[in-house]
Amino acid sequence: MIAGRARRIVYALVALAVLLVLVAYWGTRPERVSALVLQQIGKALGLDITATGASQYTLEGGPRIVLRDVVAREPGSKGVVLRAKRIDVAVPWTTVRSGGAALAIRHLELDAPVLDLRAMQHWLASRPPSEQKIPTLSNGLRVRDGQVLGDGWSIDALSLDVPRVLPERAVEARVSGRYVDAPTQVPFALNATLSKPANDAALAAHGAITVQQSAWRLVSQVKLSGPLHVGEGGARIAPLRMSLASRYVAGDTDLPFAFAVNGPLRIEGSAISLSPAGVALRGRGVVPDFDARAALAYTNAASLHLAGTLATWPAEWPALPPPIGQSTASLPFVLDYAGAVDFSDIAHLQVARDDTRFDGRFRLPDVLAWIDDTHASPLPPLAGRITTPRLEIAGAVLEGVDARFHDSGLDDPARAQP
Repeated sequence: MIAGRARRIVYALVALAVLLVLVAYWGTRPERVSALVLQQIGKALGLDITATGASQYTLEGGPRIVLRDVVAREPGSKGVVLRAKRIDVAVPWTTVRSGGAALAIRHLELDAPVLDLRAMQHWLASRPPSEQKIPTLSNGLRVRDGQVLGDGWSIDALSLDVPRVLPERAVEARVSGRYVDAPTQVPFALNATLSKPANDAALAAHGAITVQQSAWRLVSQVKLSGPLHVGEGGARIAPLRMSLASRYVAGDTDLPFAFAVNGPLRIEGSAISLSPAGVALRGRGVVPDFDARAALAYTNAASLHLAGTLATWPAEWPALPPPIGQSTASLPFVLDYAGAVDFSDIAHLQVARDDTRFDGRFRLPDVLAWIDDTHASPLPPLAGRITTPRLEIAGAVLEGVDARFHDSGLDDPARAQP
């Protein structure tokens, strides 16, 4: 019996020695470990994943692998879903023992990752339906100098810090970057909190967003909140509650205003929609006060429909002739626009006060320039029609007025479609 026990001890010691030799062997050849790990991960995800740069692999405190020059693509495809200069991931032993059933990660870092949305959506569409699992991150996620590539647009210089993701615990994140859709750029820096890592959890965010082109910029401090749902190819916040304290700056023009919106926001790929929504604008100077119902959409261009009421005619706007100008009635209006995000294309406006009606078209930059130009024509750069039962101009009283404004650019049917 003693001899049998001795043999078992010897076998155990030999097995342990062999294991130690194997660990030492693999530990001195991290590229072999990396290739094996990537092969298994790629098989599970349906991706070909390679890492051509120098790799590192350690077991202290749990497996940790550092991969460089990583490329992930669908098998047989030239399109790249994700590439990264460096990926550093550490997992606890519980994740290893569960075979991936428990998606626990200690820490994840990505340097210069580039995500192609079109390739990612194609890959996701090819995947079989499965249970959505949210991984835990006990020591956080960090992304530096990232990029997201869309259809004609990108998010550049993306930075993301998430200290931790744990069940039933609030998730905090800091995110910054620059949305680019030439010639428009939108730098942003936001702090966000999610009540817990689950669909329909409460999202709150605040920070700075600037929309800018070469000749102008819109600088805003933004606050938003609402339940976040991710899935079915996109995301939604319904309802979104958002407020902005903004300044429109163009040359010597500096227009402060506050804006608020309440409605369902949907994002799917590069398409964004907000409809139906309630909006409110409060301004100073030439920026009016109004409340309206809105429908907004954006893909490669903006589309806007507003139906609301101007509380008063702003004092800084050109004075209306009597008796329209003396009325204290509010001004119901309908505004339709389709075109560039800077509102430089043609807008269609209908506005009324008492029995006076205006139906016309304009370009906002031209109107703003006309208001600022003290030597401009007395007639605004508009095209359209105004009707009113009575109008007083330079001491003359006109009855049954039906006037039309003409502008060659604004009257062009091919360019005047709202």
